[in-house]
Amino acid sequence: MSRYASNQTYDRGALLRALGAAVLAVRLVLGWIYWGGGTRRFIYAPQKLNPHAHSWMANKFQAGMPGALLGLNHLIGHILHHPGLVYFILVAVSVVEVVCGLGLIFGFLTRLSAFVSLTVSASLMLIFGWQGATCIDEWTMAVSTFSMGCAIIAAGGGFWSIDSYLMRKNPALADAGWFRVLGSGPLNAATYEKLGKILAAIAVVFTLAFYNYFRGSIFTPFHGGPVSPAKHHITLSHASIAPNGTIKVKAYLDAGTPAVPSHIVGVTVTGPHNTVVEQWSGNALAQAATGHIKNVYIYNKFGPGLYGLKAKMGAKAWITLQPSKPLKLKAGDYTVTFRNINGREFSTKTVLK
Repeated sequence: MSRYASNQTYDRGALLRALGAAVLAVRLVLGWIYWGGGTRRFIYAPQKLNPHAHSWMANKFQAGMPGALLGLNHLIGHILHHPGLVYFILVAVSVVEVVCGLGLIFGFLTRLSAFVSLTVSASLMLIFGWQGATCIDEWTMAVSTFSMGCAIIAAGGGFWSIDSYLMRKNPALADAGWFRVLGSGPLNAATYEKLGKILAAIAVVFTLAFYNYFRGSIFTPFHGGPVSPAKHHITLSHASIAPNGTIKVKAYLDAGTPAVPSHIVGVTVTGPHNTVVEQWSGNALAQAATGHIKNVYIYNKFGPGLYGLKAKMGAKAWITLQPSKPLKLKAGDYTVTFRNINGREFSTKTVLK
């Protein structure tokens, strides 16, 4: 048992003031992070909430889809088919960030505001934690804000907060159970210590578990992650080929950095005995693709580019390519291969019956 827990005569007000002072910088900075993120979309960069702008946040939402955990990739894919729902979610999240940020900055319902920040941090981790080509940027943001929120929940708002002002005006609040949970109602010293240890353990597990999953280096060797944040990867599926050489294939850019698009500079079709039956260069792809790309989502897309086809992270599309001249292919197994500008190749097989 701690020294404080065994001392029943400690000054509860002094302890509350000291704890509040200890986390004051953390509370103000975390509040600014959320308030700044939310207000930026409403005031300073409203194009982020403009569905017709290039910086519309739905593009970032889709870019996180390939590496989202716990089946959220499927949920995001479903949501992206409903533009009205996408808009509502992104506006609602922005409002939550603004309100949460103000609650933390001013210390109003401080523990509730900090708990909301934890849910936002956890959501950030589950959707975007895999990203970061040179360092795991989103993981760093998520674990930092998560641990900051844990510290604030344990300490409360302290003396320099609206919660404290309300308790001075209405002393009964200090002993109200709901205000201890949602606001900054003082706890006894033993509870402060126990709660701090529990939240510290949760923050450490949150940090190490996700770091090991995304990068290893703790319980497993270092690795680039289940979904690479650096190297673009395209999954090809549902390929079909017609006797005249026309191919149709579903392409999904499901790994790599969202900072730059992936460029497809060549497509090759090989037949029995690995013989090349048709191929498209970058220039041919840029021309042939016009009118023959059916994107699954209306945000990040496949489309013609300077070097052939280009795609932004999370893009998924049906691509149809026609040969330069009609062919007469025989029945058999065929392989469709995409080659990107970095020389990486992605293939899928199909059968002509």
